[in-house]
Amino acid sequence: MNIFEALWANRPLVCAASAWLLAQVIKFVLYSFIEKTISWRRLWGSGGMPSSHTAFTLALALSVGLTEGFNTTAFAIAFALMGVVVYDAMGVRYETGKQGAVINQILNELFVEGKPLTDERLKELVGHSPIEVLGGALTGIIIILIFYL
Repeated sequence: MNIFEALWANRPLVCAASAWLLAQVIKFVLYSFIEKTISWRRLWGSGGMPSSHTAFTLALALSVGLTEGFNTTAFAIAFALMGVVVYDAMGVRYETGKQGAVINQILNELFVEGKPLTDERLKELVGHSPIEVLGGALTGIIIILIFYL
């Protein structure tokens, strides 16, 4: 068996990759519909609805549980990874995006409009909104249902 056959035979990996791909396609279609423009960057970029990080790690964890058993070390590792990724997506990365928006607004007001700076304080402990993470979770569950039912 060559490496590509081995990878394709790895059900948890195929489920996780499929969930990621489905989430990215949904994200691209939603963005194109809402913004009425096509941005190929949305097909590969992070952020937005649904969370492909959540879809990927949830599908991986559930698939490992269904394949190897929910009482295995492999499932525990996959589940812990999912927890870290989801926490990071909703916390650190979400705040970073908010900070980016404020910085862009400051730059625009300062250099384009000539307005003085404000004293708005940013959260210093720096993703995704909870609804975007929920969308990613549902995407991962859909893939698991397709592969395992």
